[in-house]
Order: sequence, then structure tokens, then C-alpha cells
Amino acid sequence: MSGQQAVDGDVEILVVDDSSFNRLVLKRRLGELGYTKVTMAEDGVQGLAALERQRFDVVLLDLEMPNLDGIGVLEQLHAARGAAPPVIVISALTEMEKIVRCIELGAEDYLPKSFDPPLLRARLGAVLEKKRLREVADARLHALEAELESARAAQLSLVPRDFTAAATGALSVHAAMVPARQVGGDLYDCLRLDAKHMLFAVADVSGKGAPAGLTMARTLGLMRAAAKRLSSDVGAPDPGDILTMTNDDLSADNESQTFVTVVVGVIDGTTGTGRVAVAGHDLPVVLGGGAPRLLGPLRRQPALGVMEGIPYASDSFSLAPGESLFCYSDGVSEAEDNQGGFFGQARLMAALAEAGTDPRQVVEAVLRAVSAFADGAPQADDITALALRHAG
Repeated sequence: MSGQQAVDGDVEILVVDDSSFNRLVLKRRLGELGYTKVTMAEDGVQGLAALERQRFDVVLLDLEMPNLDGIGVLEQLHAARGAAPPVIVISALTEMEKIVRCIELGAEDYLPKSFDPPLLRARLGAVLEKKRLREVADARLHALEAELESARAAQLSLVPRDFTAAATGALSVHAAMVPARQVGGDLYDCLRLDAKHMLFAVADVSGKGAPAGLTMARTLGLMRAAAKRLSSDVGAPDPGDILTMTNDDLSADNESQTFVTVVVGVIDGTTGTGRVAVAGHDLPVVLGGGAPRLLGPLRRQPALGVMEGIPYASDSFSLAPGESLFCYSDGVSEAEDNQGGFFGQARLMAALAEAGTDPRQVVEAVLRAVSAFADGAPQADDITALALRHAG
């Protein structure tokens, strides 16, 4: 590959050396090898200036130079953390300690000042091949990141965004989902079933990344299909029946043993009454009329996808006028800071106590509190929050 590059004259080489004799010898040797695009710099200052003006494929850098030596050049390139070209240090064998320092600063290799042609050819060929492979890897990584970002956008498009259209009666609703990676395994839903009833749900798929995202999309579709199939003219579907049907589909041929925790409910927007089913998930929180409190008592049931034939059941609940219900994934309570500490339920309850009952304000207050707690620590899990309010 490097020989082909030399024949085509594509390789741009920067030589940084204060010795005019060394520069002349290097240019001649490089020309003999087919490298014709060679730029010269007499010291480190000129070398850095040349790197700012032009793109080079490789730099041959002397160590001992006036104004700015080779180590100084490498220190500036290392501090800049930019896309600097690979550097081969030109050194006498007696400068091994300095060579080690140069390698620590990012130099790829070194050449003795004898400029032996076979060694020069081998060093350049190896460095240029490594550069080519890095560029191929970077291009593939960029393409993969673009695909993942496209998948993330497609996933986010699956969950509702028109919360006004979903709400019924005196209800208002808001939700947000923040995947830990480009594609996440959380989901939320709020779906108008008829003139009075609205379905709401928050779920968390085990695992992360694309497989979890695919299971998330499947779970969302299955719950919606079950809800519509179970709806009738005489009443709204029961959340327990929705989970039973969804679980049977998820459990069938589930060789990966992927499971889904979920809270799903159906509420009458005119009365504030409804039913809710919890499968391995954190309990919803009621806001308004005093301190935040867990909704309940609610029966605890297994997560979805573990085993077919589980009969899920629901429990009744009621929101008084002005009360809100908050549902969330464990990415909220288990958010970590830089010391590995968890956000926890106590901090969640404190944030909810200050958030009021407006659904948008509740969701945004919790997300702000989690972000402030994490203080820049990498997000380890997907974060999803949904709040609904019954105005009465």
C-alpha cells in the first residue's frame, strides 16, 4: 500500500530538522523511495506553523533543535489533542531516554540519523499503513455512529409526542425519554383509547443498545395491539389483561431471556379513576394533597418475557382533582454520580416535593435534579419519566 502511495505521489511528508545537511540527505533518500512531496522546516516553530497550514501524512522530527525542540513539538501536539499526523522521531541512538519520552507523547517510531534506506522504507511503510488502518476504522466508526443516531431518531419517533391529543377529559400528560446510548431500552406510552379513557405506560427492557431498542419497539407495539384488541363498547381494557397478552408474545421463543419491567394503567379522564398493573417495576408516585407518596398498595408481579401463561392482574386507583401520577424507569433512581453513588428514591421524592403537579414541570424538574446529581458522570442507564394530572 505504501509503495502505491509513493508511486502516485500522494504522501505528504514534513521534515523538521535544523541541519541543512540532514534535510538534504533525507529529501534525497525519500525521493529515491518515491516520496516526492516533501516540505522542510528548520525548527519546531516552523514545523508547527507548517502543520497549521497544511495536512501531512507523516512527520519526520529531529530532537535537538533551536527555538523549539522535538519534545516541545510533541508536547504541543499532545496537549492540542487534535488530528495530528503520525510522527517518526529522528534521533541518535544515545538519546534513548528522550526517545522513550517521545513515544509517551505519541510518537509512532524513531529513525537513527544514519538514514539507512531499507530501514527508512520499513519505518515509513509501517507508520503509513497504521495511519491508513486508523482512517478506515475511523470511517467505519463514523458510519456506525451515523446509523445508531438514525436508529435513535427512529426509536424516539415511536413514542408519543403529541400529549394533548393523547389526553382525555380533564387529564394532561407529559413524558420524556433519555437513552443512555444512541438506542435505548426504555419506553413510555400515552394513548387515547376512546373519548374517556387513556392508556399510560412506562417500561424498561433489560440490557441496552440496539437489541434492547428492538425489544422496546416490539413491546410498545404488542401493548398497543392488546389494548385495542381488548377494548370494547362496554368498557376500557384491563391493564392486567394487556400485560397477560403482551407477556405471552414476548415469552415465546425468548432464547435470550430478555425481560421487560412495566407499569401500565388505564384512566378515565372524566373521573380520575382507573386501574393499573405493575410487573417488576418501580411503583408510581402520587403528587398533590401533601407529600409525594407511593401509589398503593399494589400487587407485585413478575417482569414480562420470563415465562408464558402468567395471569397478570390490575388494581384500582383514583386521583383526586389536582393530583398527579408520576411513573419512571430505574434509570432515574439508579443514576450515578462520579463517586458511584445513586440518586436514590429519597432524592427523587425531594425533587417531586418541589416540582408541583403540572406534568411538564414535574418531568423537567426530575430530569434537572438527576442531571445536577450526576454532575457530568456518564449516563449508565436509560432515563424515562411520565407524569399525568387530573384537573377535576
